Formats: sequence, C-alpha cells, structure tokens
Amino acid sequence: MKILVSNDDGHQAEGLRALAESLKDLGPVTVMAPDRNRSGASNSLTLDVPLRVLETAPNMYCVLGGTPTDCVHLAISGFFKYRHDIVVSGINDGANLGDDVLYSGTVAAAMEGRFLGLPTLAVSLCTSEASGHHFATAARVARMLVGQLPEHPLERAMILNVNVPDLPFAQLRGFQTTRLGRRHPSEQAIEARDPRNRVVYWIGPAGAGADAGEGTDFHAVAQGFVSVTPLQIDLTRYSALDTVQGWLAKLHD
Repeated sequence: MKILVSNDDGHQAEGLRALAESLKDLGPVTVMAPDRNRSGASNSLTLDVPLRVLETAPNMYCVLGGTPTDCVHLAISGFFKYRHDIVVSGINDGANLGDDVLYSGTVAAAMEGRFLGLPTLAVSLCTSEASGHHFATAARVARMLVGQLPEHPLERAMILNVNVPDLPFAQLRGFQTTRLGRRHPSEQAIEARDPRNRVVYWIGPAGAGADAGEGTDFHAVAQGFVSVTPLQIDLTRYSALDTVQGWLAKLHD
C-alpha cells in the first residue's frame, strides 16, 4: 500500500512528521506538503503561477507557495511516476469540527485525493493552548484506521474526517461515528495597526459549538472519544429540488 501524506500546517509541522512515522510500516510513505502554514486554504488551487517542488529529505517534498490541494493534485496527477493507494492528511494542530471542514486545508487535501479516485482520511488533534499536544495519540489512531482499510475497505466516495481528543492514548474512551455539528458565528474581526500605523484586520476566532449535542463530532470529542465522520463531496440539497423547481416555474418571461 503506497501512502501519500499531506497537511495544511506545512512540511515542518510536528503532526505531519508523527503521522508519516506512524504509517511507514504499512507501506511506502511519501510526503508532499506546503512549504508553510496554509490553514484555512480550503480547496484552493494555484492557477495563476507555476509551482515549484523541493525535495527536503528522502520521500519528503514541499510545494513552494502551494496549497494543500496543490500538493495532493501534483502528487497524484503526474509528479510521481507511480500510483498511490491512499491519501492521509494531517495531523492538524487543532480541531476540524462541524463548519471547520468548509475552510480546512487538512480536509481539502483529503477531498482532492477523493476527487482523483483514492480513499482518504483527514486527521486532526483537538489541541488548545492549555492542552498537551499529544500528536503520538493521533498518530496511533491514524495507524489503526489506515491499517484496517486493506482488509476492510470503505467505498471510495467516502472521506473520513477524524478528530482526536488531545489526551494520552490510554485515556481515550474509544471511537464514535458522528455527524458534523455546527458552530456559532465566528467572533468579530480584530482591528489592529501595522508598523506604519495603517489599519489591518485579523479574522476573528471560530465560534463555539452551537449544534454540539449527542451524535455530533463536538460531543464525541468533548466526551473523550475519537470522532469519525464520513463526508461526501456532493453538496446537492436533494430535499429542496422539488421546491426550487416549483419556484422556477413561477418565473415570467
């Protein structure tokens, strides 16, 4: 099993190294990641300038100025002369719960693998300023999940979004299959001044969980469980098709 590892925290991130190390006994591991932190890049592709790839160590590559989606796209669509079997993205330094998946470069890297026909996982460690940053825990969880896929494969259209509580492995309470919850709106943008006294803005912190009850990814992580949420790319709201059809029928020429 040839494994492609990517992330959005950059090629020097602790979580990326822990993930690649944990998977190497399952098969050849290749890393292709951004040259710097690209958190929040979502599914963006770089189309206005060419991309350069730098090999920083054996089987470890970074894309200069690239996004997570760039990295996975290049790796699968021609940079390597062989075909990977799975894409594993992470380990993200922070949660990707609920609405986060719309912005997450970690999840986007997994989605790009799915676009290109491979099974994929996105793995995040739900860290905070006061937590222990137990990347070894998340790496062990990723190893368990990826190790099960050869004998028990899932449908290729599925992306697994995995969120791991920031705890020692022995303190995890197990695994739960969850749905995405929902956050409150993000906090207000933060106004500041640059060194030339010009006004600049920082995007405000993400909102707290709003839909965070039992069955959601928020609830599972809060209770000490690994949250595993199956995602799909099709965003069609099928229940609204008839409603929109009726609405369009009322248009007048």
